[in-house]
Amino acid sequence: GSHDSFSYWVDDKSPVGPDQATAIKRLARISLVRKIIKKWSVTQNLTFKEQLEGGIRYFDLRVSSKPGEIGQEIYFIHGLFGIKVWDGLEEMNSFLEQHPKEVIFLDFNHFYAMDDSHHHFLINRIRSAFESKLCCVDCVEYVTLLYMWEKKHQVLIFYHHPLYQEYPFLWPGNKMPAPWANTTNVHKLLQFLETTLGERSRYGTFHVSQAILTPRVKTIARHLIRGLKNTLVHRNLPMILNWVKAQKPGVMGVNIITSDFVELVDFAATVIALNDLLLEEDESDT
Repeated sequence: GSHDSFSYWVDDKSPVGPDQATAIKRLARISLVRKIIKKWSVTQNLTFKEQLEGGIRYFDLRVSSKPGEIGQEIYFIHGLFGIKVWDGLEEMNSFLEQHPKEVIFLDFNHFYAMDDSHHHFLINRIRSAFESKLCCVDCVEYVTLLYMWEKKHQVLIFYHHPLYQEYPFLWPGNKMPAPWANTTNVHKLLQFLETTLGERSRYGTFHVSQAILTPRVKTIARHLIRGLKNTLVHRNLPMILNWVKAQKPGVMGVNIITSDFVELVDFAATVIALNDLLLEEDESDT
């Protein structure tokens, strides 16, 4: 999985998004400030298509309306506005059309400046984009690849808002817990990942290990121009990747792992390779 999967393009000419504090919004009237916000908002370099081609299958999504804009259009957002959600869904659907055995997880977990009418608009967009590819809510343990292939389903949508109850193809957010370490320290991050894996639910939910470091205000202040990638990600990714290599998938093991800048190391290939351990278990069982 990728963290803030859509942030490969954010618009530093647009107003700062409603996910930001009032003080930041005031400062961001200065165009240089918006350029700095962009350096700290972008967590991915690859487009959705490029991420899919690279093996990413879980997408972490934050969305918002544009306050003051006529209509109900919804955009991806992380500090600044990204592309229209519809354009991202279309790009993903195009990949799925060409790869009918691939399955993706879309986790809509943060909503800003959205009332119920915005939500219904977005949900109808999701339905229009994927139609019969959408997998309705079921027992998590039933949803194997074989199950998906037999039903010709390719998309699981997780929707962290009470309106999920009105649509059978929206999985509740509590089926996709993603505990967040909220630290700049890689040792604390790895300790947190270990602890939360040990506490994960044994059955009935998926589980996201967020292998990401989060800048604090003072981190940004000290390294304004360097941005997220050069300050936190580059130097810590090798250690994080070593942690990933040491994991085992399956019950009480890792399930979904997310990272920033997924192309900087062999992140996706390393995570995918963990599945071989499950195959080895199956062979030893038989």
